[in-house]
Amino acid sequence: MSDTLLTIVQTINSYLSDYILFFLLIAVGLWYSFQTHFVQVRCFGEGMRRVFGNLTLRGKKHDSGMSSFQALATAIAAQVGTGNIVGASGAILTGGPGAIFWMWVIAFFGMATIYAEATLAQETRIVESDGSIKGGPVYYITTAFKGTFGKFLAGFFAVAITLALGFFGCMVQSNSIGSTCQTAFGIPSWVTGIILVIICGFIFLGGIRRLASVTEKLVPIMASLFLLGGLALLILRIEYVPATFGMIFRYAFQPQAIIGGAFGAALKTALTQGAKRGLFSNEAGMGSTPHAHALANVKTPHEQGCVAMIGVFIDTFVVLTLNALIVISTLYTSDGILANGYTGDALTLVDKTNLTQTAFGTVFGEQPGAIFIAITLFFFAFSTILGWNLFGKINVAYLFGEKSTKVYTVIALLFIFLGTLASNDLVWELSDMFNNLMVIPNALALFALTKVVTSAMRRAKKL
Repeated sequence: MSDTLLTIVQTINSYLSDYILFFLLIAVGLWYSFQTHFVQVRCFGEGMRRVFGNLTLRGKKHDSGMSSFQALATAIAAQVGTGNIVGASGAILTGGPGAIFWMWVIAFFGMATIYAEATLAQETRIVESDGSIKGGPVYYITTAFKGTFGKFLAGFFAVAITLALGFFGCMVQSNSIGSTCQTAFGIPSWVTGIILVIICGFIFLGGIRRLASVTEKLVPIMASLFLLGGLALLILRIEYVPATFGMIFRYAFQPQAIIGGAFGAALKTALTQGAKRGLFSNEAGMGSTPHAHALANVKTPHEQGCVAMIGVFIDTFVVLTLNALIVISTLYTSDGILANGYTGDALTLVDKTNLTQTAFGTVFGEQPGAIFIAITLFFFAFSTILGWNLFGKINVAYLFGEKSTKVYTVIALLFIFLGTLASNDLVWELSDMFNNLMVIPNALALFALTKVVTSAMRRAKKL
């Protein structure tokens, strides 16, 4: 029964990701790039100034909502997860180093998509009489589509994201934490699970204010840790860095030289792997991060739209790219085990889950490399759990009322603990399936509300 269900879910995921979502998300990115006159270029500097101009790890407390940086930190916490390591590695391993070029292209257009999402989240959010804020895709979906159809799409989205991120997604993230800690430090997974549940429960029960306080400190720390380790490796491999960039650009258009096969099939593999992994790494167009951006206390929706773009930039052009450079400069260069392509026993030594660990191990030693990746994955996966739990909670409150969030929190903590004990392919595939399904109503609403986004930009005199 389980094997049959797994096959069915895998077939659905393959169809959705390879055909419907691949083209749908690219279309949204292209559409908003032209509709906003390439806001990701024109307002990039403004976004950077708003993020880093008044950067602080001790943001002031808000009676409701978050500061703009806290909202961004929460969004990045959800965006930068194990997918930045495993996802990038999978794209390189399947599509070759050139897949990273296509990741960059997709992220460029995705910055316009996430600008629209954040702007709409701000435009359609509801501020209650007690000052509490409600916002996210369910609110702009029902703005785009009135009546029963709008309620159905919003409800469909709310159920899908709760299952995809709040339950199954957090389960696979905690599984990554448990397995890496056991491998690197010998800590039993169930012990890690108990510790994780205690820490997460403390943060979850503290509400948005406590979560915002944690993410605004955690995100800069985890990013700095990975950047320092990655840059140290690249400095030691500095002579190979020019060749690394050369491979990214060369194999983007000649992938058959590294992954084999006919030219057309290899190019399709490189492009689709880069695009798919890029789309699902930065989450632009998926409808997850708008929940955080809706909570930001800003003067205009345009301001938070500019800030949101920087989240995609950090996720893809900084964190994911650094991971790619690490892998390529150690494993694909002249002295690397994949230097001659996928020949001999090369693919028996590495897979997408250990590619980065192997890369660090070749420079710093096997055990230090394993420890560094374990620590990095802990921060990445833990931060993702925090962000995804919040997104699920907001949608559970929309579906069943605020009181239901306590029950949701208990169930979510149970899934987190179970994830450290065991995970299987079916759980991963179910998470991906609901993740895929929630994109459809979100993308439809983005197309329908184009005028709302462009009007918000005009009010800010940026169009």
